[in-house]
Amino acid sequence: MSIEDRARLVEAITSQRRPTVTVLSSLLAAQDELGYLPDEAIREVSTLMGATINEVWGVASYYTNFRFTPPGRSAVEVCWGPTCHLQGAAHILRRVLDELGLEGEGETKDGEVSFKFNTCLGACAQAPAISVDHRLSGRQTPESAAKQVRQLKQPS
Repeated sequence: MSIEDRARLVEAITSQRRPTVTVLSSLLAAQDELGYLPDEAIREVSTLMGATINEVWGVASYYTNFRFTPPGRSAVEVCWGPTCHLQGAAHILRRVLDELGLEGEGETKDGEVSFKFNTCLGACAQAPAISVDHRLSGRQTPESAAKQVRQLKQPS
């Protein structure tokens, strides 16, 4: 981790506005600042919170929203919540994974796109839904979802 990244990390953790700063809130602040939690962030949270590295890892590994590898340039999420599932999310999921060349959550081989399952995108009325670079799209078909993913691969 660079000196600049470490300074940003310490600032993000120590400048939290809430009077109760916890390991969880510090991990969230670190990930918001860096985009993921490198080993150095875990150590820094441990030091600043007076917790052991194992205690911090225990919290970080419990929550599925924490990343331990750098994210891709783009992010794709397919909603897998009950309503989206009933409206055909499985077909969309398969098509998106095929388009990305993935078998499950993670980054594409070139590291450009991060993919994850999402249990709720908050768009039940528009099911099935996906999120591409944090832009929600509802009433998706496998073809419309694949088209959005293909557009990520095209130069801007």
